[in-house]
Amino acid sequence: MARIMSDDFPGGGSRAVDLVHLARQTLGDRDLEREVLALFERQSAVMVERLRHATTAKTWAEAAHTLKGSALGIGAFGVAEAAEAVECAQVDHLSSEAWRKLARLEAAVASANAFIADIAKAA
Repeated sequence: MARIMSDDFPGGGSRAVDLVHLARQTLGDRDLEREVLALFERQSAVMVERLRHATTAKTWAEAAHTLKGSALGIGAFGVAEAAEAVECAQVDHLSSEAWRKLARLEAAVASANAFIADIAKAA
């Protein structure tokens, strides 16, 4: 599996969500952008909660993988990178290292969702 790095994407390291990438994904449709961002907010909360309560490596990996895909779709490359690290920790998902990776993911999700909330306020 190739490692996702926020540096691999234009603007990926500078904002919680790459708005240029998002505009390309939505063909510049502002209403669709807002809808997709709102969906990401809801789904990210569900996936983080699923990770917190995962009892199996499979559940852990599936939630992280789902979140990674969603993040890549909207241009939240920091979230995608953190989710990939969590996904790779599936074998030892109950270890302190896995939980540190989850904490990093939670911080990235919080940052992305705060950015999304700011966009929603400005709309």
